[in-house]
Amino acid sequence: MKNSHKLLSIIIASLSFLNPCIQAMADTPERPNIIFFIADDMLPQHFNCLSQGKDKNLTPNIDRLAREGTLMLQQHVVSPVCTPSRYNVLTGNFASRAQNPYFKQNTKKNGQSVVEFNTHILPTDQTLPALLKKAGYTTGMAGKNHVVEVEGLKRFANFDASAKDPANKAQLKANHDHTRQAMRAIGFDFADSVYHNNPSFLGLHEVAVQNMDWITDAGVRFLNQTHTQPFFLYFATTVPHGPTQEKRSWNADPRLTAIGYLDEPLKVQPARDTIPKRLRAAGLPVNDNTANILWLDDALGALLDTLEANGQIDHTVIFFFNDHGQRAKGTVYQGGVRNPSIVWRKGGFPVGSTSDTLVSNVDFAPTILDLAQVDHTQYTFDGQSFLPYLEGQKPTSLRSLYFELGYARGIRVGNWKYMAIRYPKHLENMTLEERRTVLNEWNDKRKRRHLNIVTDDPTKPFSHLTAIPGGGDAEKKSTGSYPAYFERDQLYNLAQDPNEQKNLAQNPKYAPVLKAMQNALKEQLKTLPGGFGDLK
Repeated sequence: MKNSHKLLSIIIASLSFLNPCIQAMADTPERPNIIFFIADDMLPQHFNCLSQGKDKNLTPNIDRLAREGTLMLQQHVVSPVCTPSRYNVLTGNFASRAQNPYFKQNTKKNGQSVVEFNTHILPTDQTLPALLKKAGYTTGMAGKNHVVEVEGLKRFANFDASAKDPANKAQLKANHDHTRQAMRAIGFDFADSVYHNNPSFLGLHEVAVQNMDWITDAGVRFLNQTHTQPFFLYFATTVPHGPTQEKRSWNADPRLTAIGYLDEPLKVQPARDTIPKRLRAAGLPVNDNTANILWLDDALGALLDTLEANGQIDHTVIFFFNDHGQRAKGTVYQGGVRNPSIVWRKGGFPVGSTSDTLVSNVDFAPTILDLAQVDHTQYTFDGQSFLPYLEGQKPTSLRSLYFELGYARGIRVGNWKYMAIRYPKHLENMTLEERRTVLNEWNDKRKRRHLNIVTDDPTKPFSHLTAIPGGGDAEKKSTGSYPAYFERDQLYNLAQDPNEQKNLAQNPKYAPVLKAMQNALKEQLKTLPGGFGDLK
């Protein structure tokens, strides 16, 4: 009996000792589920929550996120084209740090990093999904890759061959399986309905169409899995990036996917034939802009409906991000790098419905890790968490933002912005014959894929993004579109000149500011691979 009393005393003492721990566990907030919804090439006029698009779109689900969450009005991207922007998001680091062999060889050849569609994530890289997975999250991905290095992809001999041919169908599926495996290798437990590139670059013209329903189906299947741990879903659309034409996007054959033809259309989103009906009922025009954006919004709606049905909506944080600014794609002008985003959770954030805090897309990874209560102090990021600002804290110091793309670099400190354009000597000194060869090879590749040609004139200047006479298709609307576009050094006061129309770099009055901004850029470049003309 004495022993029993002694044992009981020990148990009671143990429970008393554990009680504070139990209470602490009870006081620890539940780790949220996280969805990162990344759209492709949206324009400001596609957002009802922005002045450029107010009342021009039927997007009830995006509108809900903006109304109930926080609109990050000063969200920026480091590198405004598809691949490096995704690198920034998934690693929290600048894309010039990429370690894939082609990029490193190209940096060595040029003597400087040339950040284009060439910065790929490897299984050995530190990635957001891998860190979340290590911390106990279940990680999933659906949609567009265009950043993770995929081994084993095979090219099709004939771009115009049939997707119904058994050999071609098998090759499409094999390419898709290789892409899924590559996504798993960088930290995703689940990956499906994946486009390894934009639809026009899958290898067959017949499948060069959009299928938002197919991507959504994979996202919903992931959400419907039995989750014993919190989850992270990276949901990457291919729209509204081209092709945007009705018969190759929102009203294409619904059976066509990146793996060929499905046996029957999917029914995870509202039927496509309701898109024009709903637009007309809302008093909006029916065109490829409005239809594709409603189709995309339907995808978001399907995810929200699934969260609601599964009782997960109250425990989920949603990021809605467009991969880069479209008004000056392929440049580091504000029209390319400023790109408002939305962060949503039930009940909102203390900061309120909008935030003017300067943030970058390299900030997403540390912010998401903070939300997930993951200690990331042992890891190095170029970004910094903006969760404290969502929770109502004020920035205590002036934030600087760095930008890099092609042959352009930029830095913003407060309202001052400095841009530098530097081409390696071997490109500046190209002969006319060399320029003609480069342009002809580029145009021949595009003709084989039935894609637009920017120019046949080899005397045209390069763009900021590519050393191709006249520039590439991605940046064609921006090439040469700013007054000082072709000037090596550019300085802007964004408070007085938000559209960067007046270059102050040659004005003696602003020489001290120019010097200070150049020094700030030099300090940043010291930490990154490759040179950069006279600035490194």
